Amino acid sequence: MTHLRTLAIIPARGGSKGVPHKNIRPVAGKPLIAYTIEAALAMRERLYRLIVSTDDEQIAEVARRLGAEVPFLRPAELSGDRVPMAPVLQHAVGAIEVQDGVRLDWVLLLQPTAPLRAPEDIRAALDLAERGGCDSVISVVQVFAVHPILMKRIENDRLLPFCIEEKEGTRRQDYQPPAYMRNGAIYLTRRDVLMERGSIWGEVIRPYLMPEERSLSIDSELDLKLADLLLREQSR
Repeated sequence: MTHLRTLAIIPARGGSKGVPHKNIRPVAGKPLIAYTIEAALAMRERLYRLIVSTDDEQIAEVARRLGAEVPFLRPAELSGDRVPMAPVLQHAVGAIEVQDGVRLDWVLLLQPTAPLRAPEDIRAALDLAERGGCDSVISVVQVFAVHPILMKRIENDRLLPFCIEEKEGTRRQDYQPPAYMRNGAIYLTRRDVLMERGSIWGEVIRPYLMPEERSLSIDSELDLKLADLLLREQSR
């Protein structure tokens, strides 16, 4: 079977206000970014290339040592904390297409803040993309603690449903309809949707459902500690 030409991109800028040096902070004995690089390398036969897009030479050095390519350093105008992800990916795609003289098919965004993502998650998302009929594949997790049924609004000093009425005594397993949230682990986008529309999602999105235990996203020091604990248990 001939697989589509998919470029995997791990974005890892140097600045992080919430968790300083987040991408290379040690987690269970490895830099955080190592878990994403290792998961992608396990699927290397399905990928055209695996690159890290960074503006930081220290991150670049760590990434190369772990087996990823760092074919360029990201320009300063794409390195701020308010820069959207789409231009960062467009820059990487443009650079690789010029460098290799090719036209890519798909772009796989793997954020290093999702260290519990497994190689089989990447494989499953690629399989969904290869079936066709969609602009993107995005990983999600089913949620209960933040289900919309629990969301309220305050109006005239009264607590009211925000969008779905919650009947008193409703059990969490009875929350309807089931709700899902993006977990940040996998964004797989058609090359043309990204480059021509500037969109990572597109119009037709295929969901890839991941379990809660692989859906942790690192946004705080507490998340980092939790990831360290979970990965240490996993390694045992």
